[in-house]
Amino acid sequence: QVQLAESGGGLVQAGDSLRLSCTSSGRSTAAIINAVGWFRQAPGSEREFVGAISRDGDTSYYANSVKGRFSIIRDVAGSTVYLQMSNLAPQDTAVYYCAVGMHIYHSWRAEDYDYWGQGTQVTVSS
Repeated sequence: QVQLAESGGGLVQAGDSLRLSCTSSGRSTAAIINAVGWFRQAPGSEREFVGAISRDGDTSYYANSVKGRFSIIRDVAGSTVYLQMSNLAPQDTAVYYCAVGMHIYHSWRAEDYDYWGQGTQVTVSS
């Protein structure tokens, strides 16, 4: 069983930066060496893709809405994947989730991921 936990969310102002962490734990500390995706869900909206990093770390890509502002960094030794967010805007307000896909290289589709964290709230005030 893979256990993921997101942290680092909070209330920030527009233009601020924030770094979210996704940590795998227990018997699944190595899980983050697989494909990792970040998704978010705002109130009343469907879950949407934010970004992903491939299994080998060679490829990362992002939704157009966050491209150039967000980046994904993987720390294998620390069993953690980070979502570095900068120049945050109110429309970035959402619950952010990380997910691990054990059988994919990378994907923007939520249904391709096998394990999910519980999410962390990010609120950006104007």
